[in-house]
Amino acid sequence: MENRKLPNATAVLVLGILSVLFCWCYGIIGIILSIIAIVLAQKDLALYNEEPQNYSNYGNLKAGRIMAIIGLILSVITIIYIIAIVRYIGIENLNDPEKLQDIMKNLQKG
Repeated sequence: MENRKLPNATAVLVLGILSVLFCWCYGIIGIILSIIAIVLAQKDLALYNEEPQNYSNYGNLKAGRIMAIIGLILSVITIIYIIAIVRYIGIENLNDPEKLQDIMKNLQKG
């Protein structure tokens, strides 16, 4: 029997890579892309586990799934970092450039 390709393996790989790239965009885009990639990977993984000998691009699926997990972790860390910055500096200070500049000068002084 001829080896077929898993239907979503390439999409999972692309979404996994994009989730790592976009995790720095406030974390939201990275989370969305990585969750989509993980869901698609689970579907293809179930297909692959039924008949592993029939599919040839399991490596792409595995790499994409790993990238999606890394992208999810980095996105969550980015969101936690942003929340910590907002809590430390304060939302009202982020809206006032002079206050923000004073805070940054004080942080640089130590």
